[in-house]
Amino acid sequence: MENIEHKHVEVKGLKLHVAEIGCGPKVVVFLHGFPEIWYTWRHQMIAVANKGYRAIAFDFRGYGLSDQPLEPEKATFQDLIDDVVGLLDSLAINKAFLVGKDFGAIPAYLIAAVHPERVLGVVTLCLPYILPGTNSIRNDLLPEGFYVARWQVPGRAEADFGRFDVKSVIRNIYTLFSRSEIPIANENQEIMDLFDPSTPLPSWFTEEDLSVYASLRFSVDIGISDPKVNAPALLIMGEKDYCMKFPGMEDYIRSGTLKSLVPDLDIIFLEDGCHFVHEQLPHLANQLIITFLDKHSTTA
Repeated sequence: MENIEHKHVEVKGLKLHVAEIGCGPKVVVFLHGFPEIWYTWRHQMIAVANKGYRAIAFDFRGYGLSDQPLEPEKATFQDLIDDVVGLLDSLAINKAFLVGKDFGAIPAYLIAAVHPERVLGVVTLCLPYILPGTNSIRNDLLPEGFYVARWQVPGRAEADFGRFDVKSVIRNIYTLFSRSEIPIANENQEIMDLFDPSTPLPSWFTEEDLSVYASLRFSVDIGISDPKVNAPALLIMGEKDYCMKFPGMEDYIRSGTLKSLVPDLDIIFLEDGCHFVHEQLPHLANQLIITFLDKHSTTA
């Protein structure tokens, strides 16, 4: 960890916090999910750097040590796409592998679709390629208390989180979201109320990890003429990831619908994997990612 270097890079008027380790022409850019920061990729960054790759992870706008945009409520996935491409430009990187988890998987795939010349390959964890606005995943069939629906109501997530300090919010989310059940609140209950204070942290997530995350901040339709991703891709899904229970998700992944959008896609299911599989099972996740990188570095 002490060999990871930190700096700020200005992109589109915002200073983005960037963590980096390793050197050389083969670059891997890691894109975090919610409620994470660059630190979520600590295991993978060190592993790929030890294999000769240049590993870069940054805090998305409004997260961690990156600047908050003036109007975060107006942010779109186009902004995240532009941030990643702008970061590549600022660091003089022509092409890179993109590794995304949770909502970080979405810009990873969208960049591969709209800027294929910049992408060597895509690895995503916990979320497949889902176009914004797609009806393949029927979240509308879930109850009103579904966490995504609740937190999309303006001001509701802020009010829910605002009752606690940041460290408590992170503890609650890591505990709730590492289970196999979808977080759904009752009518007179908020999502954070689902947390049982007597529940310990997951065994793979330490108090030290929690303290690092306590430094982060919270903030999140793009038109594509051809949504197909032709870059080689790998999807790693935990069988116990609650996302697998989203209506339509398992069929979307297993039926071949997903591969119609990403033809050169390999899918690997990890039997005991949860939503934070890269932190829960880092050695296995590292092995799968490095095998993919090595395979497609030789063919790039």
